[in-house]
Amino acid sequence: MIHRIVTLSRYFLRRLLFSLTGLIYILVGLAFWRVAFAPEQRTPDADYYVLVLGLFGAAVTFLVTLSVATRAYQAVNDTLLVRLPSRVEYLTAVLVSALLFATGLQGLIALLARWNGPGIALGQALQIPPIWLSINILAGVLALHASDLVTAGWSRVYVFGLLALFLFGQDANGPISRAMAGLANRLSSLFFRQGWVEPATQLNNFASWSANSGAQVIEQVFGFIFWPFRAIANAIIGGRFDRIQALAPAVLLLYATILFMLAANFFATKDLFLTE
Repeated sequence: MIHRIVTLSRYFLRRLLFSLTGLIYILVGLAFWRVAFAPEQRTPDADYYVLVLGLFGAAVTFLVTLSVATRAYQAVNDTLLVRLPSRVEYLTAVLVSALLFATGLQGLIALLARWNGPGIALGQALQIPPIWLSINILAGVLALHASDLVTAGWSRVYVFGLLALFLFGQDANGPISRAMAGLANRLSSLFFRQGWVEPATQLNNFASWSANSGAQVIEQVFGFIFWPFRAIANAIIGGRFDRIQALAPAVLLLYATILFMLAANFFATKDLFLTE
């Protein structure tokens, strides 16, 4: 199985590397280096170096994975796909080849950015690979869900809609808590008029809680899924990871594993109509 995945990964990587699309990605990466890390002026801080290149790697990984998945969905690969004992091997090769190309490009830009770049201590340098790799892997798996290769019906709408819901809920915690408090107050008044004292009292207590501390709780509930990103950013800016923040890359890999298993299930059970 590993041999088949490696062979397919080399095939997809070679097709991308020696294509116009691959050349465009390399040129875009060089342009990004020239703008974000201009060699004639010193890069200000190590946290800028790590954060900006981390965001660049995530963006490039997402786009490269979409490009590789699009090529993998072409009918020219039909003979490869039908001979595999498992479709998951095919999907894994798509992800691995995209990660190799994107991470290699990120590493190239990181080396160029060291020219007149910031001083990075050994401890900070050792923290960079797990941060960048975990973010890249998650970005690549999310790109699989966005591609036609994996999408089954409305699956990508559900996945990205759920992420948007959590993101919206995190920012709209105040209006949500106020709306909940208002609804509970109206129901409480209605129940009091009907003589239902006990449920009316409970709703009145819930309205008071929503108006006071509900917004903070809602923010924590909806923002929990984004905790690893906040933890990594805070640790990089602070210059060190504490014991809790050090778990953030592992949590991102857990997210990526769950999403990849979901993508593999979609891909293994869907009817494939490869494009010409």
